[in-house]
Amino acid sequence: MLETPFSRNTREKYLVLLNIVNYRLTMHSEKVSSADNQQERLRIEGWLVGFTDGEGAFTVSIIKNHTSKIGWQVFPEFIVTQGAKSKDVLFLFQEYFKCGHVYLNRRFDNHNENIYRYCVRSLKDLRSAIIPFYANNPLKTHKAEDFKLFCLIMDMISVGDHLSIQGIRDIAHIAMGMNRKAKPKFLESSQTIRQTPPTAGKI
Repeated sequence: MLETPFSRNTREKYLVLLNIVNYRLTMHSEKVSSADNQQERLRIEGWLVGFTDGEGAFTVSIIKNHTSKIGWQVFPEFIVTQGAKSKDVLFLFQEYFKCGHVYLNRRFDNHNENIYRYCVRSLKDLRSAIIPFYANNPLKTHKAEDFKLFCLIMDMISVGDHLSIQGIRDIAHIAMGMNRKAKPKFLESSQTIRQTPPTAGKI
């Protein structure tokens, strides 16, 4: 193999990008067999799953929102993070899924580089792109269980459970089981204690 001025990680990053581009091009080419297309697709999808297992997360936050009727908002999100030196890899996710954005999270501690996040926050994009992909391409780590809980919460949102204090309370208890989260502040708020019926059970 010829030596290049790129590091191993950088070479792998651009090879994945090239594979994505090639896959899209060959999907419209009659000269490439369906078997070759299938192999290339599986290679790309396997890389995305592996990277998500290492650097991705499915999260559900409950935040105050004074424009909401009940004052709280359920905020599901798919996230992949990388340091500034490797941020370009996040654009591979954006290119593949055709949704989401890459954001800068500036660091003010003793680390030398900022953190970048690829985020998908749109409920429509989560339902149409992210959830179907990971349902068909299962994660291998504990994040597979996080994904199941994430899907459950998304189903609860679909039927309107997030529009009541009790529904958000149920969602908050489920979210506690994801990503080793601490108890959400929502569950400790006076509003929650005041508006939740005393007979309501925990999940």
